[in-house]
Amino acid sequence: MDIKQLKFLLALDETRHFGQAAARCHISQPTLSMRLRNLEEELGLTLVRRGQRFEGFTSEGERILAWARSLLAAHDGLYAEASACRGQLVGCLRLGLVPLGGFDPMRLLGLFTRQHPNLRFELFALSSEQILDGLARNQLDLGLSYLDRLDAAQFDSLALADTRMGLLYDQRHFSFTQPHLGWETLPSLPLGLLSSGMHFRQSIDHGFRSRGLSPQPLLQCDAVHTLLQAVSAGLCCTIMPLNSGLDDGSPDLRLLPIDDAHTLAPLGLILRRSAPRSALAEACFAEAQRAFSKPIDVIDQGISNND
Repeated sequence: MDIKQLKFLLALDETRHFGQAAARCHISQPTLSMRLRNLEEELGLTLVRRGQRFEGFTSEGERILAWARSLLAAHDGLYAEASACRGQLVGCLRLGLVPLGGFDPMRLLGLFTRQHPNLRFELFALSSEQILDGLARNQLDLGLSYLDRLDAAQFDSLALADTRMGLLYDQRHFSFTQPHLGWETLPSLPLGLLSSGMHFRQSIDHGFRSRGLSPQPLLQCDAVHTLLQAVSAGLCCTIMPLNSGLDDGSPDLRLLPIDDAHTLAPLGLILRRSAPRSALAEACFAEAQRAFSKPIDVIDQGISNND
């Protein structure tokens, strides 16, 4: 058994496709299949259910996967720890992000890269539940997610923002003279909203329901970029977090604050408590704790001075 076989196994778990797993590992599909069969023969277990295509893992395969994740995390952590002992921090930090939060994740990445210029990043847009699951299974190093439903016995957290909401619109198609809007003005607008059940949408629905309002959205979808396209096309306005950077992508987009509009839970950085956890995750979490214990304007001034 070697470490590459475990990497191949995890690549198959993440892609659920033999060809895509092989491409991710930069090998041919026959080579991937052969190496996985060699692993099965060495363990004396069938790990993968095969048909004409990948059909899933056996129950034994799921148990072996859990060990493979831990072994690979320990392997990566060993090299990261060795680098840290040499006064360096190198490697790839895996960061899970909720699609919409009132905190621009690029601020975190900017902070980390200034302190540790050899770091690389993998970013994953996931639901809050998927982020907690990924952290628990050692598939993620850190999560940027909402802090409700968080088990303090399993996770450390750092609150970063109380996410406020605003109306995102394209000034070529809509015009507002007031500096902020009340909830009661929103149902009369053509609204595009995230799909029901998504965490950010739940906060929007709560804002309407608590005021006895029942808007009829023009469109609903589960992709932020699709909503942004609809807004830019003038089809609708949408509700987005303030201070998320979403209105920076186009000179025509404007984000107007909504009175007393905020998400049901604060947004924060999350780190699993149990071992193994990587030296990269611990160092970056500690860096965020030091930085965001300061006033926000001090942090932003420091960022500007380093640009």
